[in-house]
Amino acid sequence: MLKIIAVESAADRVRFVELPYRLYANDPNFVPPLRAEVHALIGGIKGNPWFEHGRAVMWLAEEGGDVVGRISAQVDTLVLEYMGAGTGHWGMFECVDDQIVADALLQTAEDWLRGEGMTRAQGPFSLSIWDEPGLLVDGFGQPPTVMMGHHLPYYRRLIEARGYVGVKDMHTWGLSIDKPFPEIVQRIVAASERNSKLVTRRVDKSRFAEEAALILDILNDAWSTNWGFVPLTPAEVAHVGKKLKAIVYEDLIRIAEYEGVPVGFLISLPDINELTRDLGGRLFPFGWAKLLWRLRKPQVKRLRVPLMGIRKSLQGHRVASLMAFQMIEYIRRDAVEKFGAIEGEIGWILDDNGPMRSIADAIESKVTRTYRIYERSL
Repeated sequence: MLKIIAVESAADRVRFVELPYRLYANDPNFVPPLRAEVHALIGGIKGNPWFEHGRAVMWLAEEGGDVVGRISAQVDTLVLEYMGAGTGHWGMFECVDDQIVADALLQTAEDWLRGEGMTRAQGPFSLSIWDEPGLLVDGFGQPPTVMMGHHLPYYRRLIEARGYVGVKDMHTWGLSIDKPFPEIVQRIVAASERNSKLVTRRVDKSRFAEEAALILDILNDAWSTNWGFVPLTPAEVAHVGKKLKAIVYEDLIRIAEYEGVPVGFLISLPDINELTRDLGGRLFPFGWAKLLWRLRKPQVKRLRVPLMGIRKSLQGHRVASLMAFQMIEYIRRDAVEKFGAIEGEIGWILDDNGPMRSIADAIESKVTRTYRIYERSL
């Protein structure tokens, strides 16, 4: 008999976290997430400052004593402010290939959201758009890069059968970076270097908190009109900074200044999934030592660009194009020379983000994966 159980105890949270490791056991492209990070994500305000402005409830689907599915539902005051009143989210969705189980989980999440006064349900968001948004609907043939989601192909069928329709697609774009960019891009970079008003510098890790705050300020301005934008709070930036500090390398992050004022940034990360995949999601007893050793001078095949932004005051101006390609080219050079990377990934990029799609096209990258946000009226 199928039962839906609210996650309330520590034992329930363990079962909630453990389910994907069983469901994806035969998936060759599954990268086991570090269990400690998942527990921190869902464990409340001590491990995740998202809970300062959001509330989440989680459930397990149990049948015959076995966990066969899980889901979360969340209400975020910042989402209500920036994405519209009545917008509730669900996420953390994992399920066996059974429509009855999927419907029961989704209905439970929808009922809770309706009880909270929400009028539409969007998902998956695990837990926010800054974590792992969207369901993978295309591009199952390779493992995800760092901080990107991966799902079983039948999830799309289960969710759409419930009446959900896609409201926004997000793409990742892949490219080779071990060769120079096309000539037109090289000419743009050369032009940028002749512009004495434009200076691109490496991030200064010795002033980590100050640099993180600067990037946050540019990010919240640059992305403010994007679909789904919800500002990161200072507490969230500090939290992310602390979590990512071990994989932040000065050569892979650039800040662009125009007339002496910081106005743009580009963050890239080595694909740490390549370094953690064989740990099975566990840092103890020996995973910590292995990972710390590998992070000293990581050599990776892929590099991911998760965030890039230029202040709105310059968007659409020629200098923005010069700035963007200069940052991309400088990081490409260091990624190849110092980290051994041969592939890059940009994303995610919203399907209607014309400027970023144009940049991706110019450096001859192609869409590699598509993630979809679904919506249903309540």
